[in-house]
Amino acid sequence: MSMFSWGAGSRKGLRRSDVVVDSNSGVHFVRPKSKIQDISVGRRIAAFLRGDGNVDYLWSVESSDGKAKPGKLNSLNLKEKIEEIRCGDAHVVLISHGGKVFLMDTTQIPRCMKGLNSEHITQVACGDQHSIALSQGGQLFTWGQNSNGQLGLGKGEPSTMSPQPLKSLAGIPLSQISAGGDHSFVLSLSGAVFGWGKNSAGQLGLGDLSDRPEPVDVSCLSLKKTIFISCGTEHTAILVKDGVVFTCGSGRYGQLGHNSFRDELRPRLVAELWGSKVSQIACGKHHTLALVGSSKIYSFGRGDQGQLGNGQIVNQCVPLSTCALITSVEQRVTKLVAGGNLSFALFDSTQECQKGPAKHKPTIKKREALDEKKIDKWISGCNSSWKRIQSEITAIFSSASSINGSFLETGCDEHYKTSAGYSGLDLSLARIAFEKLSTTKKERRVMMKVSQVVEQHLLPSLSPSPAGVEGLRVYLILPELLRVLLKQHRGTDLAVLLAEAILRLHPDSLKALGMLWSSLSGSFIGAFVTTFRSVCETLLVGIPKRLFGPEALQKVVEVLQRVYEATHRRQVPENMFQIKNIIAQTTLKMLESCPCIFDLEAKYAVFKGTAEKMKASGFSNFWLPAEFELTVRRTELLESVLSQLRSADHHQFRMPLKVKFEEEDGVDIGGVSRAFFKLITNAFSTEGSKTLEIYDDSQCVWFRPDRTICTGTSESLYLGMIFGMALYNLCTVDSTFPQALFKKLLGLKPTLEDLEELSPCQARGLKQLLDEDEDVIDDLYLDFTVKGHDLIQDGGNVLVSKANRKRYVDLYVDYVLNTSVTRQFEDFSKGFDLGCPCRTWTMFRPDELMNALCGEVDYQWEELQKNAIYICTPTDKTVKDFWKVFFEYSDENKKKFLSFVQGTDRLPVGGLAKLRLAVSKLNVTNADERYPQASTCYISLALPNYSTIHTLRKNLTHAINHCEEFGCS
Repeated sequence: MSMFSWGAGSRKGLRRSDVVVDSNSGVHFVRPKSKIQDISVGRRIAAFLRGDGNVDYLWSVESSDGKAKPGKLNSLNLKEKIEEIRCGDAHVVLISHGGKVFLMDTTQIPRCMKGLNSEHITQVACGDQHSIALSQGGQLFTWGQNSNGQLGLGKGEPSTMSPQPLKSLAGIPLSQISAGGDHSFVLSLSGAVFGWGKNSAGQLGLGDLSDRPEPVDVSCLSLKKTIFISCGTEHTAILVKDGVVFTCGSGRYGQLGHNSFRDELRPRLVAELWGSKVSQIACGKHHTLALVGSSKIYSFGRGDQGQLGNGQIVNQCVPLSTCALITSVEQRVTKLVAGGNLSFALFDSTQECQKGPAKHKPTIKKREALDEKKIDKWISGCNSSWKRIQSEITAIFSSASSINGSFLETGCDEHYKTSAGYSGLDLSLARIAFEKLSTTKKERRVMMKVSQVVEQHLLPSLSPSPAGVEGLRVYLILPELLRVLLKQHRGTDLAVLLAEAILRLHPDSLKALGMLWSSLSGSFIGAFVTTFRSVCETLLVGIPKRLFGPEALQKVVEVLQRVYEATHRRQVPENMFQIKNIIAQTTLKMLESCPCIFDLEAKYAVFKGTAEKMKASGFSNFWLPAEFELTVRRTELLESVLSQLRSADHHQFRMPLKVKFEEEDGVDIGGVSRAFFKLITNAFSTEGSKTLEIYDDSQCVWFRPDRTICTGTSESLYLGMIFGMALYNLCTVDSTFPQALFKKLLGLKPTLEDLEELSPCQARGLKQLLDEDEDVIDDLYLDFTVKGHDLIQDGGNVLVSKANRKRYVDLYVDYVLNTSVTRQFEDFSKGFDLGCPCRTWTMFRPDELMNALCGEVDYQWEELQKNAIYICTPTDKTVKDFWKVFFEYSDENKKKFLSFVQGTDRLPVGGLAKLRLAVSKLNVTNADERYPQASTCYISLALPNYSTIHTLRKNLTHAINHCEEFGCS
């Protein structure tokens, strides 16, 4: 491999036997006797890595005029074969074949960096007086001067010559590290750029001049597919995959290439190179090089010592081609090198140049990543000892950066689109890989080793605050491993540790992870949920409690709740999260914090138990009555109830409710209360309510707007009390409120879909507005008002347009369901809290609270017969005739029958499957003259021994249509 060199002292040959050809432009063609593998240049030193792994170097000496003069060419005598060299201002860092690091300073005596003895280093970068090293496991180390925060260790940290781990970037899979004068950069596999250190000229590209003592995401480079970064003393050049170059920082000498000498605080595209498909860039102290094609090199910046290679010694602020000597030689430039005031171009031999233009691919050397090929090798065991396989497993699965850099979506460079809502992963590759690992019993030891390393090394090392989305990929990949382990009846312990790691995340990182969960396809989020739910079910058995303690279940369930909150608005079914038979084995605390694992029946059972305990606790307080008794009149139901509620003490609502209808001898053991709540809630909406109005297009009820209500009216307060009392006393209400009411009770904001349930006509018009063309919207002449009410200030003078129609719709919905009924709802909510002192109801979702309070509406009539209890012979003719008549009834008459036997036609939580109708037979002499008897408290039906089915049908139909009073037969 030969080279061109130009700039300060470039005439000096490497050896006397080297062939050196000069040109008038100051560019020298050098054909070394031995192959040059790499070059690195600093202000006072240039180092040359030869093909045999040995290193030569030139140490410059400053003359009286301040210019550096090259010294004698020396060779390093190291036993280790060197693979990489990097030069700082006056020091050289070398990496050996085995990953050891050596440092040579002004003493010119190389010494091993003891602080990195246990690490396998794969990359180094040098600034003027600081250095960065990247290990095979993805850990960054920095050392040297820290005057401007260039070590990235944090504010106030001192300079140090001992390598320090840079923990803030732990877990990010890195492809390149770079350092300039007093600033540093790292580049992730998916193009995320982080910079820190001196920023006096904007060289960090952050839009300001403030130094950064810790790594900061250069967000303006996100999604640009950055593949390489080079740093000068006070400027930075960035190369993206499309061959475009951006520069920022000091432009004093024109080194930014923007046809000016201004500084740039943010990365700016070098327009002169637009469309040129740049493949390599390199920054010297104050100049920049760019390679286009196989041998065309552009240079710009400082040129007083010939470092631009154009035969001139002037500064140049636009990219221009270097001398013709380089492009005239039919060789392929493989690497550009710039440092200090020197420039080099390495190129291939004639035979190698036939391969076409070089493409610069800056990837981590020996970067460990998990892929299908490596897994195939592990399970086959070909040419690999078990000891070596164990070493590889440990190297990969103990490193978060290795895992985060695996299974990338490489098709069309999709992983470069990694962002808050996209992980950049192809999880199908992870699924295939882990399933392969579990294919044969023979290789179970591989999975056991993987699981062991993940538990003991990876999970404890995870940072609670990853620097970016790429650091969160591990939380999407490991559940796929966990899924396979659970199939082998292992992995419960790993699941608990993974849950702990997730819950340790900083709230911002946890929020970002939630966005990634929500972006997953149904298959993968479904597998995640199923896996963690399975772990919960295992923990409920109690076997692993000795390993984790009682907190283990709580942690895994909390992760499920987090996933539920992130995904419940998507296609993930609610029942996927729910665990059966959990009530007796859990706590109220878990239910309140993680309700997603409980179905409605489980939640209702817990609510019922809590409410019953509260009622029972009142008996220990002798100053409280044993029950809250309401005596009401059917003829003046609403007035008689409100008068008693106005005088009730709030302590009374904690006691069991007992309802007594005047002039009726029914005893309330549940049935009378059920009938009462049906009647009273119906009375609110039918007896000229001042609070409610019925929407004609849906027959739903809603609060009247505040402006139509007289000041001081508190009817909605008592309506809320009635609803709260019904829930607390395990009864249902006869209500046609839309789900929006229950959303508001739970603190959730109603949407356009909720308005559609209340008023389909209004919602239909708003949806059409969102879909109309601009011309149609303009012709409507809509303004920002609803029924004369301004939605915004001076809304009558603001017309709805295509640009603001979404805002209009949102404000319209908010006005109807929130703003216009603020006082009414606040009173209702206050009354609800008084009527239901058991706050456990907040665990319900809106639809669940609606079902618990208003009853189920899915009438599976066969379930009533299926679950009936018989206090007689089920095959008796009268009983058989009853069921025949019942199933002949219309749905309306069937509901009347329910009201007859239980006081309401609303179904309890769980539907008719939870209703136990007790059927008995009355053997009386005058049976055909009697009606069937029902006890609403016990939900029982007594049938006289009718002579014919016709008589049974006539008497039962009369009973369900005309018998309303309690105690009448």
